Amino acid sequence: MNTARPRNNFVYLLIVVAIGAIIFTALRGNAPQADEIALTQIVSMINSGSVKSISVSVDDVKITPVNGPVVTSHKDPSTDLPTQLKSLGVINADAWAKVTYINERPSELGGLLSTLSFLLPGLLVVGLIYFMFRQAQGTNNQAMSFGKSRARMVTGEHPTVTFEDVAGADESKQELAEVVEFLKEPEKFVSLGARIPKGVLLVGSPGTGKTLLAKAVSGEAGVPFFSISGSEFVEMFVGVGASRVRDLFDQAKRHSPCIIFVDEIDAVGRHRGAGLGGSHDEREQTLNQILVEMDGFDTDTNVIVIAATNRPDILDPALMRPGRFDRRVVLDRPDVKGREEIFKVHVRGKPLAEDINLNILARSTPGFVGADIENMVNEAAILAARRNRKVINMADFEESMERVMLGPERKSRIILPKEKKLTAVHEAGHAVVMRSLPNSDPVRKVTIIPRGFAAGLTWSMPEDDNAHMTRSKLKDILAGILGGRSAEELVFGEVTTGASNDLEKATEISRSMVTRWGMSEKLGPLVYGKKEELVFLGKELGEQRDYSESVAQEIDGEVRRLMAEAHETALRVLTEHRATLGRVADVLMEVESLDTAEFEAVWNGADHLPDRETPSNPPPAPKPSKPNPESPATSGSKQPMPLPA
Repeated sequence: MNTARPRNNFVYLLIVVAIGAIIFTALRGNAPQADEIALTQIVSMINSGSVKSISVSVDDVKITPVNGPVVTSHKDPSTDLPTQLKSLGVINADAWAKVTYINERPSELGGLLSTLSFLLPGLLVVGLIYFMFRQAQGTNNQAMSFGKSRARMVTGEHPTVTFEDVAGADESKQELAEVVEFLKEPEKFVSLGARIPKGVLLVGSPGTGKTLLAKAVSGEAGVPFFSISGSEFVEMFVGVGASRVRDLFDQAKRHSPCIIFVDEIDAVGRHRGAGLGGSHDEREQTLNQILVEMDGFDTDTNVIVIAATNRPDILDPALMRPGRFDRRVVLDRPDVKGREEIFKVHVRGKPLAEDINLNILARSTPGFVGADIENMVNEAAILAARRNRKVINMADFEESMERVMLGPERKSRIILPKEKKLTAVHEAGHAVVMRSLPNSDPVRKVTIIPRGFAAGLTWSMPEDDNAHMTRSKLKDILAGILGGRSAEELVFGEVTTGASNDLEKATEISRSMVTRWGMSEKLGPLVYGKKEELVFLGKELGEQRDYSESVAQEIDGEVRRLMAEAHETALRVLTEHRATLGRVADVLMEVESLDTAEFEAVWNGADHLPDRETPSNPPPAPKPSKPNPESPATSGSKQPMPLPA
């Protein structure tokens, strides 16, 4: 039952009544007052027979003459009015008999209104102060409840997420299965003298399923689940964060056994002393209270804290020590098998065509996490609905994968024939060099249709997940990246700005090979430079040079040598396959996109492709827009390929 609305109505009613009382008092005070006379004058008026009636209310006397306005007077409170008038000289009994005498009893309502007229203005002020405090804290909070925890509790009676809903993280589920077993049977561990795990830290990239896994633990154990974000502890008032931490742990102890889940704990758990506001700010007080609460648990409390973060390197060491977070569960990006299991989870309940092969989709999405796969499946369903189909086919999944990874196609962009030919040659150069070198990944798609910020792209797909890169593979990747620029140079005799992104990517890989991975024979297996990073900001601010100027010149020379070798390799390959380069470019001019099978057919000698099947009920083509003469068609050409970590 929601009690906020009746309380608000009571406040509004109090304000209305107070305002009414003030208006009543003001009108009463502004009413015209009758003339006041002495009692001796009343005696004279009675003796002369000019008084019609006399009304007495407590000590107030109101006289109504036979002719003339009403006048008032006051009597002595010790005796009644007739006695006082007789003592003052009323001797004409006949005249007194003609006077109508009324002795009014005091009105309770009048006395109450008189009292309220004095009290309600003060009550109005108190009510307004109370109302402003409530509004300052938000409509859903009680007055003076700044220090109350805002954690959301979910009971474990009807779990919505279990371990069956989590795929691609078998090792992580196995680690957390022991936590579930402890929550179900704590006596099994306590009887052997085992200490209760107080905290579990989930570490992983964004989208790997840290929050989902924490909910699954709660669902499997069937216990209450308190969920809160790290940023919800800290408020503008000093001491509120620590107070909310205390209130949260008090609630958890009352609902023991239970789970406290703190998402994005790095918001309050950053390294102390690294803040820009000094060493004693609100965030550090909150962290100190978390440290005290986690280390103050009794062995029979049965409360486990699960926290999630994607930045474990910036957490305070006191928070990471055993006794607070005893276990660290790493959720890495899933491999091929894990991605296939995640696809099976997200396609539940969706109508799929018979040509769907989840294994191919899993192999086609290296580096995807659970959130990416969920988004991809949802995009495929949207595409199928847009095309008025009842089932989702493989083409929908492939297009949704390209939309997620590379952005939507921009078919409405008008490209001049000269620029289209230049883009086709550029992308054909990438594809031919990558197909020729032994250590390059297979070509998945070549297109000259603008997608995202790129005017065209060549997309490679690794056959397996590459955890490590060899020097020979990196050299072939460099040659493939520079293949587009080399093709422009070979065919047109000049280069364009379309290779700007290629050069940036190739230079980054070459410098990392020399300075980070020790792949330079001249400089040896050393790391040059140290990354400078502020813990509080969490960003690389620069690189500390721990080498001399002469070594810096040698590094630049090695980077230049690697780039020159890759350029020479690309030119040599393209010169050897000059006819194939022209054939691929001509087919791209005709069909605009080539998948793996079509590219292999052109590589093996086909100079054209059969007509493609068009999807049923395709979406209406967008209206063409005017080209922008200031930006060339190839200025955003990109070649998405997996880079070494």
